Amino acid sequence: MYHCGPTVYDHVHIGNLRSAFFADILRRSFEYIGYEVDQVMNVTDLGNLLGDGADEEDKMTKGLLREGKPLTLHAMKDLGEFYTERFKEDLNKLNIHIPKRLVRASDHIPEQIDLIKLLEDKGFVYVISDGVYFNTQKDKNYGKLLGVGKVKDLQSRIEENSEKKDPKDFALWKFNNEKGFESPWGKGFPGWHIECSAMSAKYLGEHFDIHSGGIDLAPIHHNNEIAQSENAHGHQFVNYWLHNEFINVDDEKMAKSKGNFIVLKTIEEEGYSPLSYRYFLLLSHYRTKTNFTWEGLMAAQNALTRLERLLEALPKGGKVDELYKIKFVEKIENDFNTPQALALVWTLLKDENVSPANKHATIMDFDRILGLRLG
Repeated sequence: MYHCGPTVYDHVHIGNLRSAFFADILRRSFEYIGYEVDQVMNVTDLGNLLGDGADEEDKMTKGLLREGKPLTLHAMKDLGEFYTERFKEDLNKLNIHIPKRLVRASDHIPEQIDLIKLLEDKGFVYVISDGVYFNTQKDKNYGKLLGVGKVKDLQSRIEENSEKKDPKDFALWKFNNEKGFESPWGKGFPGWHIECSAMSAKYLGEHFDIHSGGIDLAPIHHNNEIAQSENAHGHQFVNYWLHNEFINVDDEKMAKSKGNFIVLKTIEEEGYSPLSYRYFLLLSHYRTKTNFTWEGLMAAQNALTRLERLLEALPKGGKVDELYKIKFVEKIENDFNTPQALALVWTLLKDENVSPANKHATIMDFDRILGLRLG
C-alpha cells in the first residue's frame, strides 16, 4: 500500500496527521489478521523555486520564503530534511509506525523523468512555455475516481494558463532555466503529481492493492495519478482507494491558509499527551468529518487515563478471550470501524463473565491495532 504523505515545508498540522494515523491503522489491521504489508509513504520535498507564489502546489518555495532562506536546491533540501525529521518525531509521539519505506521525491528524479518520457512516447504529453503537460483530452476515462460524469467539474490546482489545451491539463515538468534538475525538456522540476506515480511504481510495482490519502486529494491529485500511471503502463493502477475525511476547527477545514491549524507541539504545550489525540482520532470513523475542540481532546485524555488505570489494576498472565477477539476483528474488518472497536474495550472491562487476567491479555492484544501504548 502507498500513502500520500506531507509536504515537508513546515510542521505538519493535526489535520494532516489524521492521514498518517489512518495509514497506521491500515498497516496494524492487516498485520494483525495475518497479512504481510509492503508499505510506502512519500514526503514531498520539491518545489519549483520560482518564488512568485502563484503555484498553489509549491509549498516548499513558500517555506523557504517564510524562513528567509535562499531559493536554491541546497536550501530546499535542508528545509525538507529538517521538517521530515519533525514529522517523524510527531509519528513517534502518536505511536504511528514509521512507514517501512518513507521516500523523498527529490531522491527519485530519474524515475519521474522516465515516466514522463514513457507518457511522451505514447502521445499524452505536450510542451508549452512554462513546462511539460499531460493532455487530459487524450484520456477518455479521465476523472474516473469520482465518476466520468464529474470530469467537467475538475480543475487544475495550478494557476490559469491560456496555453494549456484544457484547464484540467496538469504539469509533468515545470521549467526553471536558472535552477533545478536537467531533463530532456530543459532544466526544471517535476510536477507535483508525477512523484507519487513514479515512486509507487518503483517500490510496489505498476499495480498494487491500496492507495490512501486525505479526501482533498481524490478529485485532482489521485485522478491525475491514475491518468499518468494507467496510460503509461496500460493497465489498472490500484485496486482500492481509501480516503480519510478532514479534521475541522469551528466546523471549517483545518488549513495553514486559513490560519486555523494546530500542530502536535501545541497540544503538548497545552498539557495534553499526544496519545490523547490518537484516542480522539479512534473515536471517529475515518470517513467522517471530525470537529476538533479542546473539550473533546480533554474528554479523550480523561478516558485514556481511566483506561490506563483500570488496566493497571488488572492482573497479568491471562489469555486472550477468543469470543471478544472475534467481535473485535469484525469491527476492524467492517471498514476499519475504530469507534466500535474502542467501544468493545469498555464493554469487555464491564463483562463479569471474563476473568480480570483475561481482560488484561485481551485488551493488550487489541492494542496491537489501537496503538495506545497500554500496558
